[in-house]
Amino acid sequence: MRVERLQVGEDPAGTAARARALAPGGASVTDAVAALVAAVRDGGDRALRELVARHDGGDCGPVRLTADELAMPLAPDVEAAVHTAIANVMFVASAGVAEDVEVTMPQGHRIVLREVPVRRAGVYVPGGRTPLPSTLVMGVVTARAAGVEEVCVATPPPVHPVIRGAATLLGVGEVYAMGGAHAIAALAYGTEEVERVDVICGPGNLYSQEAKRQVSGVVGIDGFYGPSDVLVLADESADPHLIALDLLAQGEHGPETLVGAVSDDAALLDAVRDRIDELAPERPSSEPAAIVLADAPSMPAALAFAEAFAPEHLELVGPQAERLAARVRCAGAVFVGASGATAFGDYVAGSNHCLPTGGAARFASGLSPRAFRRRVSQVHVDAAVAPLAAAGAALARAEGLPVHAESMEARAVVENPRP
Repeated sequence: MRVERLQVGEDPAGTAARARALAPGGASVTDAVAALVAAVRDGGDRALRELVARHDGGDCGPVRLTADELAMPLAPDVEAAVHTAIANVMFVASAGVAEDVEVTMPQGHRIVLREVPVRRAGVYVPGGRTPLPSTLVMGVVTARAAGVEEVCVATPPPVHPVIRGAATLLGVGEVYAMGGAHAIAALAYGTEEVERVDVICGPGNLYSQEAKRQVSGVVGIDGFYGPSDVLVLADESADPHLIALDLLAQGEHGPETLVGAVSDDAALLDAVRDRIDELAPERPSSEPAAIVLADAPSMPAALAFAEAFAPEHLELVGPQAERLAARVRCAGAVFVGASGATAFGDYVAGSNHCLPTGGAARFASGLSPRAFRRRVSQVHVDAAVAPLAAAGAALARAEGLPVHAESMEARAVVENPRP
């Protein structure tokens, strides 16, 4: 178990950068991903099936699961849990769908701001060591709340029964047994078997996320969502046992995971480290890239470190830490209070667990219906054509585009402009 102890001191941003450097970044796989993406883009089904067989352990046949293969019943408690997750995620996601807005301008014309969903979306569900039906729910439900007509799923083979059963509960009949960068490429460019999508969403390892970044010029993506990280900001009253459990829980996501705690109380961090040492041998948790324990001289310094670190998940534990909630700007999701374990957000709280990682929470948001919707401006110039033409023509000529000016001025001389 790798545990690093850092001092925040007067340089919170520098300390956060050193903590981030403990985990690998997307640049480490850029060239390998580019080769995989190009192979699928240029080779279609043949290349995709060869890569699935080589990297995912599948065969060289069709990658789409049949209806019979998807018909998988779930254990009653798991089915009930999936229904709870579906209901709560849909409740929160639906609140993020905006209505059309009509704006009447001072000159008398109108602009209608419309939101329209994309037609087709692909949800990437990581496989690896464990199945993730929770990620399936997060992606599919959010796309459906956004109004997407067609939702398909890509996940590495062999597709676990719980994934197949959850897909059936969600009404998803288009599931492809393919993973990694080549799956992202297939969704982005399409093959003979896989129809291309308009948006790709979902978390994953460095390879799948770097692939999303590389294809973002030809398809929409939700963001860079993986590998995972969590930071617990706590005061002296926090329970070190619960903090240690939360750090080890996030470590279950794999060896690239970065987890940490920051506090102005050194004794608390010592206790957290002791509890990690006691609990880790008894827990089936993968070793994360690093567990960072950061000493801060004050709560404001601890918050400055957290803001510079920009965690995917931020837990605020203890009265002094919880009072900082309204001041947090750089976090994918914030869990407030001792009861607010990150794991609730991973499954059933209703917030989405597809969140910006690698410090991207400085500028990026978690998965929401906005990832699947476009804002369209619908313009009605109406009776404002004359004043707008005069102003617009002056700007057009200043830019050296006289035909733009002529186009507007021609409307201004029409006696009855069409609304």
